[in-house]
Amino acid sequence: MAPHQRNPRDADEGNKERVDRELIELLNELRVALPGVQVLFAFLLTVPFAQCFEVLDATDRGVYFGAVVASAVASALLIAPSAHHRLRFRAGSKERMLKVANALAVAGMLALAIGAVMYVIASVLYESSAAALIAAAFTAGIAALWFVLPLTHPTDDDASGAPTTDGGRARVPVGTP
Repeated sequence: MAPHQRNPRDADEGNKERVDRELIELLNELRVALPGVQVLFAFLLTVPFAQCFEVLDATDRGVYFGAVVASAVASALLIAPSAHHRLRFRAGSKERMLKVANALAVAGMLALAIGAVMYVIASVLYESSAAALIAAAFTAGIAALWFVLPLTHPTDDDASGAPTTDGGRARVPVGTP
């Protein structure tokens, strides 16, 4: 179910409780995503000091720098919701803050940075056309997993709000023979 859609089964949950729960869920998701960003960014910061960095041509260095920039931007975007929460704590704007934080978190996903890193690594091992193909395949795969799949996956609820037994395909409510 998309974040903006309300589950009919949660009718007893008030608006304040829903916003509080959604904010906690978002912050917990960021706790999972942020270490990955930090590890990638730390790795990228060490690459220029490695001996093999000298073998990179101008294109590879440009892609490397793009990966550094993309991971730095992702770090900033994924940390921003926590900073926003701290600075706007008890300011009475939690629902707006949640919408902004959600947009920042989605924008902070690392598909471009990971694809660029894959290109740089593959270009050291293979020719540039193979590196480009590998990077494109990884980036497309990540985009499919992180964006296309969640946005195209059917909901698990039928029109009545009852969960289905098969992930939403047959629309058979749970407990129905």
